[in-house]
Amino acid sequence: MSIEQRLKDLGITLPPVSVPAAAYVPFVRTGNLVFLSGHIAKKDGQVWAGQLGKNMATAEGKAAARNVAIDLMGTLSVAAGGLDKVVRIVKVMSLVNSAPDFTEHHLVTNGCSELLGEVFGEAGVHARSAFGVAQIPLGACVEIELIAEVR
Repeated sequence: MSIEQRLKDLGITLPPVSVPAAAYVPFVRTGNLVFLSGHIAKKDGQVWAGQLGKNMATAEGKAAARNVAIDLMGTLSVAAGGLDKVVRIVKVMSLVNSAPDFTEHHLVTNGCSELLGEVFGEAGVHARSAFGVAQIPLGACVEIELIAEVR
């Protein structure tokens, strides 16, 4: 099954690449690797703000991370010239805006990782880091960056 068909079956429409909010580019390609800049969580086109363990539960954070994965795939599609050119998702790094005693960063990040696996199959299984941070730009609850190998 094609990547486009999997996305269609999941009811996912990829968004356009977001305009950077600061002095960076959305992605850099070097050789067969594409590095995507951090994408913050959005809900209904607006920053999905909140702090896990303070005013957000793990399940909501996981949903936010899934939304970030959709935005990342939109950028990756442009960077690679189509998602069918993705050989492998290599690495995901997730920053979770969290209270000092919150310890479920890995479960929040699963929202992104599980969707990438669902869309890309074995090629979507990746190395990963998940960190808790005191704050993310614009108060977003999650920010995720990604590295992919492409043809």
